[in-house]
Amino acid sequence: MTYPELWKRLTTLYAEGEAKAIARMVYEVRYGLTLGDLLMGRDADLPQEELELMAQQLEQGEPVQYVLGEEQFGGRTFKVTPDVLIPRPETYELCEWVIKEKEERETILDIGTGSGCIAITLALGLPQVKVTAWDISDKALAVARENAQRLGADVTFEQVDALHLDPSPSTLDIIVSNPPYICEKEKGQMEQNVLEHEPSLALFVPDDDPLLFYRSIARYAHEALTPGGLLYFEINPQYKDQLVSMLRDMGYTEIAVKADQFGKHRMLKARKS
Repeated sequence: MTYPELWKRLTTLYAEGEAKAIARMVYEVRYGLTLGDLLMGRDADLPQEELELMAQQLEQGEPVQYVLGEEQFGGRTFKVTPDVLIPRPETYELCEWVIKEKEERETILDIGTGSGCIAITLALGLPQVKVTAWDISDKALAVARENAQRLGADVTFEQVDALHLDPSPSTLDIIVSNPPYICEKEKGQMEQNVLEHEPSLALFVPDDDPLLFYRSIARYAHEALTPGGLLYFEINPQYKDQLVSMLRDMGYTEIAVKADQFGKHRMLKARKS
């Protein structure tokens, strides 16, 4: 199967430009072929059985990252499986925001770590800091541990439910989280391959309580953070104002909202008073 044959098969699901990008990713990641190689016909002698299997998975709407088993995040390659969300560029922007802060810090907790992309990026970007990461899913934690080991990141992983957090003494300098924040009613606006293949446990919250995870984490953070400690969230832009109001009512100060590269209010930082 050649590159043109693959991308043309994918146009039943995707626009031509996206189909070509997905096909290029298959040939580049799995076989190390550049676009120039493809245009020169160097895709003719590849293992056809393997290519056909991947083509069938892609035709069923499975994200190419799951088909290939990996995704790039901040210039590093992370293993991904259907047990974890696919890391996205806007989440890396959240990591960059944390790393660029000039304040001294010793301890960071990542709640809802998934693939471990946030915790591992922070551990590698701030090697002097002790990083801990929590997730409710044992399968996600297995993926995260494998990523940390392969990338040489020192992260402590623990199985913890973000909706049932026990009170904790003030020992953490930073808590960061990209929790579930998409309401059930927003499903109609989402791509079908995300709905059918990415873990719903990591995506959705009830329509009547969009701040469910933020409330639980913020309450915990107000006890667990050291005085002046920082809380970072990736957020749903639709509920930015409600989240800011909730954090203000809890006593957080210096609340700042930041737009991502696409101009959406996607990140928030707050300080424990």
